[in-house]
Amino acid sequence: MAEAAGGPAPGGWKMGLAAAAGGVLIGGLAVALYYGVRVPGREETEAIVHNYILEHGELLPKAMERLEQRQASSAVSRQRAAFERPWHSAWAGAADGDVVLVEFFDYACSYCRVSNPVVERLLREDPRLKVVWRELPVLGPDSQAAAYVSLGAARQGRFRAFHDRMFALGRPSEGVVVQAVQETGVRREAENAEARAELSRNIQLARSIGATGTPTFVVGDQVLQGAVGYDALKAAIAQARARRRS
Repeated sequence: MAEAAGGPAPGGWKMGLAAAAGGVLIGGLAVALYYGVRVPGREETEAIVHNYILEHGELLPKAMERLEQRQASSAVSRQRAAFERPWHSAWAGAADGDVVLVEFFDYACSYCRVSNPVVERLLREDPRLKVVWRELPVLGPDSQAAAYVSLGAARQGRFRAFHDRMFALGRPSEGVVVQAVQETGVRREAENAEARAELSRNIQLARSIGATGTPTFVVGDQVLQGAVGYDALKAAIAQARARRRS
């Protein structure tokens, strides 16, 4: 998918797979020692792992998906405040919401455009939900130019009007940005160090959870990538709320 942003470090999936296989083997070896069963040596153990992986390759995608989700959840937990702290007015819903839905988005992303009414519906239906939008302009110069205007709109307290109008008008060409600015009363601000720092921070946050595209949603400790739809987001919100209560 072209609408991508960052990803896990090179070779990270191999180390993760080795760790997962190692965990299984350690558990098995502990049982063997307890019952007095012969424990295989290093070479024999490596052969067992190698053969098992070859014979059960269909298990690898699920194992990797679970590993990546655990790593992403850990990254969210460590940096929750950074994820959930909005840039000026780039948020909506309950100021003290019990669940925060964070969306990394790009104005040139068609999947973000499709997801926008879904997020709006969730906000209408859930008075305890807070939504925080984070700019992630990864689809070229037009995306970046629109993101800087959007950050200015947020600083001026006009983010949501500008955000919704941009998606309603289409891809973020210069003409579309000018029209959105005029219709929402936003003052177009020049690129500045504060805005650049915010975009850099968003890129680092996205990379820390292995985001591979936009939109990427963070709900509680869950990371959902792509236009996952209303049901998936609603379920993630319910799970996050249940965890808070437990």
